[in-house]
Amino acid sequence: MGEEIQEIKTVKITEKGQICIPSDARTNGFQEGSKISVIVYKNKIELRPLKKVGEAMMSMIASERVLAKDWNTKEEDEAWKDL
Repeated sequence: MGEEIQEIKTVKITEKGQICIPSDARTNGFQEGSKISVIVYKNKIELRPLKKVGEAMMSMIASERVLAKDWNTKEEDEAWKDL
């Protein structure tokens, strides 16, 4: 079963794409200065404390589709063509 929703909050996105996490929602690793992971799906975005991202999630984040943005170049194709 999935995780149970504790609460739903509404926030606005600024012109710079910023949001404010409400103070009562900043628990379990969302303290000032901490790093978070932003996981983008087709129809949603998840914010997770970086320390909560496990090995399995890291492999998903570094998937071929994500890495293809940097690797799908003529230079890369040329470098790997004879291997």
